[in-house]
Amino acid sequence: MKNRSRIQILYFLMAIILLAVGIFQSWNVALTIFNLCLISSIMTLGINVQWGNAGIVNFGVMGFAALGGLANIIISMPPTSNAWETGGNFIVIGLLIFVLSIIFSVFMFKRVNFNKRIKYLISFLIIFVGYFIMRLMVDSPIEQIEAIEPAKTGYLGGFNLPVIISWPVGGLLAAFAAFIIGKISLGLRSDYLAIATLGISEIIIYILKNEDWLSRGVKNVNGLPRPVPYEIELQSREWVLETANILKIPLPEVSSIIVKLSYSVLFLLVLLVILYLLQIAVKSPWGRMMRAIRDNEVSANAMGKDIKKRHLQVFIIGSAIVGIAGAMLTTLDGQFTPVSYQPLRYTFLIWIMVIVGGSGNNFGSIIGAFLIWFFWIQSEPLGLWLLSFITSHISDTNLIKSHLLENAAHIRLMFMGIILLVTLRFAPKGLIPEVKR
Repeated sequence: MKNRSRIQILYFLMAIILLAVGIFQSWNVALTIFNLCLISSIMTLGINVQWGNAGIVNFGVMGFAALGGLANIIISMPPTSNAWETGGNFIVIGLLIFVLSIIFSVFMFKRVNFNKRIKYLISFLIIFVGYFIMRLMVDSPIEQIEAIEPAKTGYLGGFNLPVIISWPVGGLLAAFAAFIIGKISLGLRSDYLAIATLGISEIIIYILKNEDWLSRGVKNVNGLPRPVPYEIELQSREWVLETANILKIPLPEVSSIIVKLSYSVLFLLVLLVILYLLQIAVKSPWGRMMRAIRDNEVSANAMGKDIKKRHLQVFIIGSAIVGIAGAMLTTLDGQFTPVSYQPLRYTFLIWIMVIVGGSGNNFGSIIGAFLIWFFWIQSEPLGLWLLSFITSHISDTNLIKSHLLENAAHIRLMFMGIILLVTLRFAPKGLIPEVKR
């Protein structure tokens, strides 16, 4: 079967499944799944650019998504009263001094003609002095800022701008982090690179959990602004009331559906723009060069291609896409919770989506995101139904039956394993494999 036919059939089946959820369960549930599938699709496109097109292993999805979420706070939240007067400027200056010390140490390392050990020692001393000065400047202001109404704020806040601006800013934050990480670790072998990116993402999450002045840490930031109307606002509008009367649907449900549809339009627009740009890149000479580097680095290097520079480009692009998706996810949730960034959901689940959908094919990555996220959400009710059917002949007082039904939610892990194994067995290149041109 040709890829075009596969795309048409799989996308049609996915639409039928989502419609069935809306008909038999709830349109709110169907739209919630649809919106999360759209965001997951954007994340898979970012990973597919890195792995499918360039062979770069990035297990730091969680960290880049969290930086995208942080952009929501920086852009959309109002500034905390008196926080900047208390010491916000000193924190910015201290961080700037530390960053400049790192840049200066790198410059000295490249320019000074000393013994390599002496160069390392000088670089370390410059960074250490910069860090020491930063701590002297920021420690006291941080304590004062975190003491400002800690139950409500206790952090700097943001610029109080429209939340939709945080999406490209989240991509820029992730791209900047990817540039620094890539400069350090892209020379590593693929397995070491995977470990390095996973470790660095954990460091990012650790910082977000503990630096209350920046993100309130584990106390979370709630009440993030929306790019769409609130349900209460919609319920007072005449056209919403008329729609509810015509469809014979309760007013709260209609308003909720309208909000979710509004999110769907925004998310779908971003997905289509990113997909269009990536398709152009994949079919361009740059895309062919990246696939050549992926397939045989030695030959590409012999042809004069700068492997590390090209890998850095792709690493930044893919991480920026993940950062945009992370900002969109935080906007949808309406809150920033650093403790929720777990590798299972934000890293390995995304990788399963790419593998199942088809590494190297953007359309395959999208359908993989839809399928995996659908089963991730629906595995609990499906698992509960399956266990109830299997144990239907057993008495309700049986302890084993009770234990199985109570832990039906954990069957989703088994579902993910089965889906991955079946795909690797019968479609090792994914449901929609890469097109060889």
